Amino acid sequence: MNLRLNNSRRTWPIVVIGGGVVGCAIIRKFAMSGVPSLLVEKGRDILSGASKANSAIFHTAYDAGFGTLELQCMQNSRQEYLSIMDELNLPLLRTGAVVVINSSDQFEQLHEIQASAQRKGIKDVEILDRKGMEKYVPWVDTKFCGGLLIHGEDVMDPWSAPLAYARHAVANGAEVLCSCEVQDGSLNNGVWQLQTNLGEIHAETIVNASGLHGDSIEQIRGQPDFEIRPRKGQFVVFDKSASNVVKRIILQVPTPQTKGVTITPSIFGNVIVGPTAEEQKSREDTSVSQDTLQKLIEFAHEVVPALRHHDTTATYAGIRPATNDPDYCIESHPGDNWISVAGIRSSGLTSALGIAQYVTELYDKEFASLKKLDKLNPVSVPNLAEHRTRPYQHGGFGEVVCHCERVTRQEIENAVSGSVPARDIGGLKRRTRCLMGRCQGFYCSWRIWQMTADKIHWPSHLKPGADNARI
Repeated sequence: MNLRLNNSRRTWPIVVIGGGVVGCAIIRKFAMSGVPSLLVEKGRDILSGASKANSAIFHTAYDAGFGTLELQCMQNSRQEYLSIMDELNLPLLRTGAVVVINSSDQFEQLHEIQASAQRKGIKDVEILDRKGMEKYVPWVDTKFCGGLLIHGEDVMDPWSAPLAYARHAVANGAEVLCSCEVQDGSLNNGVWQLQTNLGEIHAETIVNASGLHGDSIEQIRGQPDFEIRPRKGQFVVFDKSASNVVKRIILQVPTPQTKGVTITPSIFGNVIVGPTAEEQKSREDTSVSQDTLQKLIEFAHEVVPALRHHDTTATYAGIRPATNDPDYCIESHPGDNWISVAGIRSSGLTSALGIAQYVTELYDKEFASLKKLDKLNPVSVPNLAEHRTRPYQHGGFGEVVCHCERVTRQEIENAVSGSVPARDIGGLKRRTRCLMGRCQGFYCSWRIWQMTADKIHWPSHLKPGADNARI
């Protein structure tokens, strides 16, 4: 499962710390330039931290601060994603979004948001009166008197995209090492000596993309004042039947602190409501609160009354690595052989490719020149999107193991083998959708355990047959 250091390379030119979506995008960009690179992730699998839980919106950056690095990265990233999505077999669900208001006094805010978006080059936005709401979002409660329609605000696959970035990196010479926690390090004669639980790693340049633990890693460089402020977001997931009701993303008027609770059709055929924005000290506590979840459900019912007739089938929570800076904190430190990538909050999934571009431009300018490889080895990831053809519809993929999500035997076998394989239950879910349906693994977990017990980590309390077993 690639849990050993490759000692054939004495010193890596680049080591990226953090296997979230941003880290995966960064290592891909270095690999495309022919620079031998290593990504280390302390979790058992990529996306084990903040990147595993989000609303999966492909943002236009309509509400990003004018002139910010976040805006620059998001716009560059969107352009690159649209140019490579077919090559990597990445889906995009074209939904558009509507920022809704329930008071005529708020029309002024919508005009301000529209004008701000247009100044950023986002032209395809329009104010809706109640008649326009009936045309574009007729299922929204009639008390919402208007909205702002943003045509390019769509939905992407939150897990296949970073997996594709990581696999593309590995296909072009990079390595990914999970279960590798960086514990300390020192810079000696221009080379970093990182102390990890798997041994010592030598690197010429460090890229710190470690998300929620970015400040802990920055302390290795001697920056004790930088602070990550964890912000939890809780979500509820409505059953697939709800996708027949909600066809567009529903947004609230954003604030400097949060984009607010959204109602989003997912790429997997569900409807997601969330996130909340809760400051907390813990970086590991992704528990959910029954009271909070109930408020999210009530909010969904208030905005879309028809959702009262559809069940919720799952809940989850994610933690965003907020800082006291409203913009991304991406800086190069040539004297320390270090690039810091921090403060990447809810827009990180959209902006990852743009962040990677920015980081490699910093490296090219201040460390060493880069040149894109003449020929890249291609990769393609399996399709998980409900609006496109799935493997079970083709045939030849073996039995359907997970009937709720229609996941086949071959998909599971492929997920635990090959390049960047799943290493735990979470990774298997993110690569296949198994165990994530209405029954939450009640019917299929035994069969999946039989197929994967010797290939991925199953905690004892999750193994079928264990007391209080739960997926």
